[in-house]
Amino acid sequence: MLKDKKILIGITGSIAAYKVIELVRLLIKAGAEVKVILTPAATQFVSPLVLSTLSKNTVLTEMFTESGWSNHVMLGRWADVMVIAPASCNTLSSMASGRCDNLLLAVYLSAVCQILCVPAMDEDMWMHPATKRNLEQLRTDGNTIMDVGVGDLASGLNGSGRMAEPQDIFNAIESLLTTNNSLLQKKVLITAGPTYEKIDPVRFIGNFSTGKMGFALAEVFANRGADVTLVAGPVNIQAHHPNIQRIDVSSASEMHKEVAARFPDADVCIMSAAVADYRPSEFSETKIKKQGDSLNLMLEKNADILSEMGKQKKDSQILVGFALETNNEEAYAMQKLKNKNADYIVLNSLQSAGAGFGYDTNNITIFNRSGRMYTSGIKSKKEIASEIANIISQHL
Repeated sequence: MLKDKKILIGITGSIAAYKVIELVRLLIKAGAEVKVILTPAATQFVSPLVLSTLSKNTVLTEMFTESGWSNHVMLGRWADVMVIAPASCNTLSSMASGRCDNLLLAVYLSAVCQILCVPAMDEDMWMHPATKRNLEQLRTDGNTIMDVGVGDLASGLNGSGRMAEPQDIFNAIESLLTTNNSLLQKKVLITAGPTYEKIDPVRFIGNFSTGKMGFALAEVFANRGADVTLVAGPVNIQAHHPNIQRIDVSSASEMHKEVAARFPDADVCIMSAAVADYRPSEFSETKIKKQGDSLNLMLEKNADILSEMGKQKKDSQILVGFALETNNEEAYAMQKLKNKNADYIVLNSLQSAGAGFGYDTNNITIFNRSGRMYTSGIKSKKEIASEIANIISQHL
């Protein structure tokens, strides 16, 4: 997908600059043409020689050199996408205010391509109100901002502020350059992940869903221009696209409330979350102590969110449900499609190797009211999300 695409990478002064070496390698391997700009501070963290060797292009650091003038206007017009990674707190501030005191900023202000900013800084800097204002201004200006990770930081602390990993940045670049607008301005509501039904303050009933399929759907639909609302259960995944509004919930009742409030305005609703069918009838305010050889829990049924939305669905809305089955898969999927008044049911089978909870791949069959209409075979969840988006686009 990136063959012959022109990628301009701006590297700023951050210890995370070392990760960009791997990013350049991935881009070159994919057939992209890569040029690199370093700020003066960045040269203290990463070698221009290494980057020029990998990119097969001279690394630029100064506006004026002994060999001549670095034409920032032409660089800004050359690129299909400009990636600023790592984007330090100082550079983000300069970009937001329109400062132009180094080559990277001059190229940024001259660029007519899409801009992807990949922040990296310490947690206190990331959380500072000034940084939040700068990021909001950059989004308003049309830049795409990747979220930061959580983990060990250069300061020795552990928290938010880590730069995204090279593969994630590569995926984001690929998404930016393969975007189509088939779902422009459509409102898409997606649920993802598990729900946790509390037993006491330390225990819950849950399932093994990781939310990977739902988050892949959210990214794909956002890349196609949709305004996505993602209602996510307890998962350890970040949503990176600025068109995604994420709402975190824990229980089935919380998910039901958020979905019900937003469903009337949705053009498309995709229920990919693994919602608990039952919850404990009583919640213990204190930890239940171990007594005897057994513990009896009384469970009561949760609201069936897909069924509830099916009853409210207007003819203009598209409702997609997911079914995870272990036996009689097709019969159960078709029964669910009919009973829930859905337009499509996406069947996952735990009988398929490499499919189901926790995998980066999946194997699905999509049913409409006429019966089977698409079988994916084993593919990445991102590829499957794209196929689902294709079907929805054609339907619309």
